[in-house]
Amino acid sequence: MKLDLRVIEPYIVRSLEEDIGFADITTDSIVPPDQRAKGVLYMREPGILAGIQVAEQVFKTLDSGLNVAARAKDGESVAAGQAILEISGSARSILTAERVALNFVQRLSGIATRTARFVELVRYYNAKIVDTRKTTPGLRLLEKYAVTVGGGRNHRFGLYDAVVIKENHIRLAGGIKQAIMTARHHIPHTTKVEVEVHSLEQIEEALEVKADIILLSNMGNEMLREAVDLVAGRAITEASGDVSEETVVDIAKTGVDYIAVGTVTSSARSLDISLELVNEG
Repeated sequence: MKLDLRVIEPYIVRSLEEDIGFADITTDSIVPPDQRAKGVLYMREPGILAGIQVAEQVFKTLDSGLNVAARAKDGESVAAGQAILEISGSARSILTAERVALNFVQRLSGIATRTARFVELVRYYNAKIVDTRKTTPGLRLLEKYAVTVGGGRNHRFGLYDAVVIKENHIRLAGGIKQAIMTARHHIPHTTKVEVEVHSLEQIEEALEVKADIILLSNMGNEMLREAVDLVAGRAITEASGDVSEETVVDIAKTGVDYIAVGTVTSSARSLDISLELVNEG
């Protein structure tokens, strides 16, 4: 997944407006308008870098006269103390954009780093790590981008781009078969149908009406193995529920195709990244 700067511009503008309001009253009252400075964003802890383009664009959006140069790329494993971005120009502009730029790159790098840990844990197995819709409201595109930087894969982006039939849909439709058949009647033939199941009996129902993806929800590992054997390649299998760094390897050993990990976005800790500023006269 690649970031289109035209697409992320509204995210940046909204974030700058939220932070600055009508003025940066601290900086404007202390720093002369003609003072120049050089700033360096650097890592205070190791991790997988993500969002460096976004941070770069934050500075450029606030002040097109700033000189901004990335010193590392998204997806790189960066060390504590490593410089990742240099900015020079108006000291006021650098200080005013600092927090927004840091917020983006810290958050996205935290997601990429957490995702990479899960991907590394299952590297010897068939299972692929996928994200969920448990994202920060308004930041889904960027957070899902960070997942791919960390080596994970994206599940659906929203309610509009895939059919995922959950327990409440099944209850309202009157059963798994009815839910799947009704969905297929209304969607394009090119759209895959995923259905959530909680038992082997429900898997049989889903297979009867040719579900494309079967979401094995909150099953123990023994039942997951039985489920994979029962499906026998007739549908894609995806495990979800109670997935952590401690449990993901055992889940992968069951033979599932995908493992949905909501915590790569919902519980990722932002990496510690700082800006150092020096006066250039």
